Amino acid sequence: MTEFLQQLINGLSLGAIYALIALGYTMVYGVLRFINFAHSDIFMIGAFAGYYLSKHFPRESMGGGLIVLAGAMIICALLGIIIERLAYRPLRDRSKLNVLITAIGMSLLLENAGQFFFGANPKAFPVLFPVMTIKLGAVVLSSNQMAVFIVTIVVLVGLRFIVMRTKIGTAMRAVSFNPVAASLVGINNDIVISFTFGLGSALAAAGGILYSLNYQAIDPLMGILPGMKAFVAAVLGGIGNIPGAALGGLLLGVIETFFNGSRWSTYTDAIAFTLLILILLFRPAGLLGKAQVEKV
Repeated sequence: MTEFLQQLINGLSLGAIYALIALGYTMVYGVLRFINFAHSDIFMIGAFAGYYLSKHFPRESMGGGLIVLAGAMIICALLGIIIERLAYRPLRDRSKLNVLITAIGMSLLLENAGQFFFGANPKAFPVLFPVMTIKLGAVVLSSNQMAVFIVTIVVLVGLRFIVMRTKIGTAMRAVSFNPVAASLVGINNDIVISFTFGLGSALAAAGGILYSLNYQAIDPLMGILPGMKAFVAAVLGGIGNIPGAALGGLLLGVIETFFNGSRWSTYTDAIAFTLLILILLFRPAGLLGKAQVEKV
C-alpha cells in the first residue's frame, strides 16, 4: 500500500504537468479548431527562460522562485501572441491543412533556434524553491512535487474564473461557439484569439518550469515527447474541453508512472500512444467531450 500511494503521488505530479501543457492545446483548439504543434516548443522556451531568469534572482527562496515562474510565463505569453500574429493570423481564412503545416514548421523553427541560441548540450536546471520534504507516514512528498500541485491548483482555479466569470472569458466561449456571430455582436475576434494564445503559452511555460524542477535537465528538444503526451492527454479528456484536458493529464501521468514501476517499464512511452489509438477507436470525443454532428 505504501508503494502504491507513493507511485500515485508521483503519477499525479507528472500528470499535473501534462495537464498544464494540455490546457494550452485544448484552449487553442476550442477557439480556432486546430492543433498548435509549436506549443510543445513554447514549453521548452519557458524552461530556458526560467533557467536564465534564475541567474538574476535568489535561488532556493519562495519569492525568487515565484518571480522566475511569473517571468517565464510572461515571456512565453508574449511569444505566443507574436507567433499567432505573424504565423497564424494571415492563414486564418485558409484551409486547416495550411495552418497545420505552418504549425509544424513553427515547431521546427523554435527547436532549431533553441539549438542555435541556447546550445545543443543539456543544461542543469537550478533549484528554485526551498528544498524540503514532507513525510505522510511512509509516503514522501518533495518540495518540487508540492510546487507542482500548488501551481496546478492555482492555475486551474484561475483559469476557471477567467473563462466563466470575466468578459474576456465570455468572449472566448462566444468565439469558440460561433466566431461569425461573436464578431457580429461586437466581439473583437483578433483580441480574443491573441489572448487565448498568450494564456495557453503562459501555461506551457509553467509546465516547462515545473517539469525542469523535477527532471533537472533542459535542452532545446526537451518539449517533443512531453508535448506529444500532453496532446494525447488533451484528446483523452476531450479536445476543446478544459476540465477534460486536466483529467486526461492526471490519468495519463498516473498510468505512465505505474507502468514505469512495473516489469513493462520499457514500454512506458508507448502507453500514451496506445491510449491515443484506443480513445480514437472507441470514444473519439474523449472522456468528457461530446460528439458533434456536422450537418451537410
